[in-house]
Amino acid sequence: MSHLFTALDDTSSPSLRRRIGARLNATVHGEDLRLEHYREPEGDPGLFGPRSVLWRVHCDTPGMLTGGIAALLLQCLHPLAMAAVDQYSDFRSDPLGRLNRTAGFVSVTSYGSTRAAEEAIARVRSLHSRISGIAPGGRPYSAADPHLLTWVHTAEATSFLRGYQVFGSAPLTPAEQDRYLAEAATVARRLGAEDVPASVREVRAYFAGIRRELAPTEAALSATRFLRRFGDGPAENAAVRILFNGALSLLPPWAAHALELTRPWLVSNCLDRPAAQALGAVLRYGSRPSAILDAAYARAAPRTGAGPGRSAVAGGRKVSR
Repeated sequence: MSHLFTALDDTSSPSLRRRIGARLNATVHGEDLRLEHYREPEGDPGLFGPRSVLWRVHCDTPGMLTGGIAALLLQCLHPLAMAAVDQYSDFRSDPLGRLNRTAGFVSVTSYGSTRAAEEAIARVRSLHSRISGIAPGGRPYSAADPHLLTWVHTAEATSFLRGYQVFGSAPLTPAEQDRYLAEAATVARRLGAEDVPASVREVRAYFAGIRRELAPTEAALSATRFLRRFGDGPAENAAVRILFNGALSLLPPWAAHALELTRPWLVSNCLDRPAAQALGAVLRYGSRPSAILDAAYARAAPRTGAGPGRSAVAGGRKVSR
């Protein structure tokens, strides 16, 4: 099956590419890509710019989708973070809306203009300041707690990185992995996180230290079951299940065990990963060229001298209109 997807080149079926891209955008971003956040002002590289590793990682659809699922699963393991989600989030009643808002934030802070990114961060900080409560067991929590913000960010950034390494276009070198984590940490700090790990070595030390705080609550297990069933109709549900199983291979073994999501090695490596890689090839095919990335490159290129104008560079490959 992977040979079939490899055979789909940039000109084989424009209508097929458009259909895949339209469905993908509608699911992940909603009906409005808000391209005005990416087009102006001319010469503005945004928070990162075309030369960043983050631009390369965050434009790879399969790595971001599997990494995003893995991030949600990992984040569930902190009881206080999970309590905030369980008590305040509308992910069960409006899962697509929640996905659209999260994807929009990641997209605009990655590729948007400096002003658009800063405004998005300010909105999230304002929202976090109003989220607080008591977790099961009696411990208080606040979404503005720097410690919790660091946890949520680190779980997300490391999952995106792992997703790119396993399902992305071309794995990063060790130095590039450190650069990615350092770049991603800047958004976390702007959101109020402190002591954010910014290298692979710092991430390892961080997880070793925080594991004693993690535990699978009933809310966490319920959320994982919900994620596994996500999808609008049989086709989308099947696609989500493939991506979900691929995402499980990105989790640390201790996290998968805690969430009761362990899969036999043979199933994970010989079925789950190949299936996710094959589906990922189709999704990557449908997601390029990216209107968001085209707009970001066109905006940033005049000042930086980098980027091919209205085209996307991903994994060392130029994908043009």
